[in-house]
Amino acid sequence: MNWHFLLLFTAVTLTSVWSQFNPLSLEELGSDIGIQVFNQIVKARPQENIVVSPHGIASVLGILQLGADGKTKKQLTTVMRYSVNGVGKVLKKINKAIVSKKNKDIVTVANAVFAKSGFKMEVPFVTRNKEVFQCSVKTVDFEDQNAACNSINQWVKNETRGMIDNLLSPDIIDGALTRLVLVNAVYFKGLWKSRFQPENTKKRTFNGADGKTYQVPMLAQLSLFRCGTTSTPNDLWYNIIELPYHGESISMLIALPTESTTPLSAIIPHISTKTIQSWMTTMIQKRVQVILPKFTAVAETDLKEPLKVLGITDMFEQSKANFAKITRTESLHVSHILQKAKIEVSEDGTKASAATTAILIARSSPPWFIVDRPFVFFIRHNPTGAVLFMGQINKP
Repeated sequence: MNWHFLLLFTAVTLTSVWSQFNPLSLEELGSDIGIQVFNQIVKARPQENIVVSPHGIASVLGILQLGADGKTKKQLTTVMRYSVNGVGKVLKKINKAIVSKKNKDIVTVANAVFAKSGFKMEVPFVTRNKEVFQCSVKTVDFEDQNAACNSINQWVKNETRGMIDNLLSPDIIDGALTRLVLVNAVYFKGLWKSRFQPENTKKRTFNGADGKTYQVPMLAQLSLFRCGTTSTPNDLWYNIIELPYHGESISMLIALPTESTTPLSAIIPHISTKTIQSWMTTMIQKRVQVILPKFTAVAETDLKEPLKVLGITDMFEQSKANFAKITRTESLHVSHILQKAKIEVSEDGTKASAATTAILIARSSPPWFIVDRPFVFFIRHNPTGAVLFMGQINKP
C-alpha cells in the first residue's frame, strides 16, 4: 500500500554549530512541534478521536518561516528550534528518504502555494520553497470563492488519492482580502509485515473514554512483535508495541496505559520524539497475541489556538505579522491554519492521509497485548525518526 505526504525543505549549507546545540535529529525536531500541537489539541478534546500529521504541521510552518521576517520569524524559529534557511541540505535529504522507493510502502509528499492572480511574490521566497519543499505556486481567483475552493480541494483530493476532500469551505476565503493559501498533503498506505487474517476478526468489547462499552470488530494474531512496558516520570506505567509495515522502514507504534484506571490523557503529555526513540531501544521481540480494533478516524483541526499557546502569535495578528519575505507590496497575516487527517486500519494494513493548511525502564511485557481501551498511535519513518501521523482513539 502507499504513503502520500508532503514535506517542506530549504537548500542551504548546514553549519556544524547546528548539530552541537540540538540533541534531537532535525526531523525529530520537526515532528516534535507537531506532537506539542497534538498535546494542546487533546487537552481541549480529551474524549474525541484526534488524528494529525506532525510532519505536515512542520512543513507548513517551514514554508511560513521562509516568508517571515522580524519578530514573526523569530517566534517561528524559536518554537520550531531550527532555522529552515540553515538546514536546507539536510531537510532535502530527509525528504528524499521519506519518499524513497526503498520504503516499499510508497510515500509521497506535496506542498503548494495558491496565490491570487496578479499577486507579486518575492523571487527568493518562491525559489527557496521550490528547492526546499518542492512547493509549487498556482494562481487562483479568490474573488470567485467557490471556484477557488474547488481548485484547492481538487488538488488536495488528487494528492491524497481521494482520501481527503473538502479541506476548505468557501466561507473561509475572504474574496476581497485573501492573497495566499498554503496547502500540504500527506498520504500513507502500508501493508502490515505480518497481516491479520480476516477469519480471526471478531467483535469484542472496547471500553470508551466516555465510560461506555462498545462492541467493535477487533483484529487478532499471534506473532513475533517488539513490545515493552515503560513509565512516565511520575510512575504511570504504559504498554508499547511496534507493528511494522512490510517495507520495515515504517512502523505503527501503539501506547496504552497498563492500568485501566489510568486515563490516556495522563500519559500523552510525556510523549515526545525523544520518548519514542527510547521505546525503540527498550522494546524486546517476543511472541505476542495482539488484539487491535479495526478503525477509521477522521479529524478536522484548527491549529491556530494550539500554535498561539506554544508562542507563535504575531503571524495571526494584522498589526504584528511580518511576511515581508513573501511580498513587499502588501502586509499579510495568517487568518486560518487548518489540517484534516484520516486513517483507516484493517487486516491488510493502514491507509492514512493528512492535509494541512522521561527516564524509561524496560519491564517484561505480558504475552497478550489487548488494545481494548483508549490508546495513542504513531506512524513513524524509522530511518529518520519522522512522525508522519499520530492520533488518539477513544472510540473506534
